Amino acid sequence: MKLWSLRGNSQKLDGGAMFGNAPRALWSQWLAPDAENRVPLACRCLLVQDLDGRTVLFETGIGAFFEPKLRERYGVQEDRHVLLDQLAARGFSERDIDAVVLSHLHFDHAGGLLAAWTEGAAPRLLFPRARYLVGAAHWQRALKPHPRDRASFIPELPALLQASGRLELVSGTHSEWLGPRVRFHFSDGHTPGLMLAEIQPAAGAGGGVLFCADLIPGTPWVHVPITMGYDRYPERLIDEKQALLDDALARGVRLFFTHDSSTAMAEVARDARGRYATRAPLAALAGVSL
Repeated sequence: MKLWSLRGNSQKLDGGAMFGNAPRALWSQWLAPDAENRVPLACRCLLVQDLDGRTVLFETGIGAFFEPKLRERYGVQEDRHVLLDQLAARGFSERDIDAVVLSHLHFDHAGGLLAAWTEGAAPRLLFPRARYLVGAAHWQRALKPHPRDRASFIPELPALLQASGRLELVSGTHSEWLGPRVRFHFSDGHTPGLMLAEIQPAAGAGGGVLFCADLIPGTPWVHVPITMGYDRYPERLIDEKQALLDDALARGVRLFFTHDSSTAMAEVARDARGRYATRAPLAALAGVSL
């Protein structure tokens, strides 16, 4: 089984929103803001080759589905579908993907499911052979968003996923179709039903890789008190993060970051003050064996 980190379209978002109640004097040491107070963010995806004979893509990033006005509003830096370019550079096409696992359906994680924006064209799903895996609880949230997070969802996406006939809603720790090599954890702090996938080297073994999604967007957020302004329930998220990091450290599970602009994966550690931190960071994964 081999792991590849794939860059999707990148973003620049307000640093204050990304770091919640942390003061600018603190977070600006971790990510330097531009003149508009925005910080650079990746939308990184994880490709797993030969996961029990399947090619599985974990998330799709923000993609290029936004019209130009919205692309500018949300700080999307490229107008082409970067993820498709990244797949092609590694010898894959969208038709090679057997499954797409989505932690949640916010547009910066699921927008890459859609073809790039073309004036006058309706949204269209990519990955025509793939199963689309979504957490069952989060699916209900996507169907009926709260006014606070309604703008984070793509209105047309649920109907397109249902119409594909390839949607699988996951409610337990494993998908019957994907099998035991992927273990799912669930979190409600960022959005109800967030689904975090842990790729394991063997059924039930430790030492795997956890796709942290928006529970831990990148290395600065490993520090337990740090949350985002976008999180629905920050105190709950902190408790969930603490439990996840305790478990990851105990079992030797590495963390894969979607929004970290410089680090794709790292090990969990504790610093001299006993706080959670990371070590052995990798900027990219290029066919790493698991």
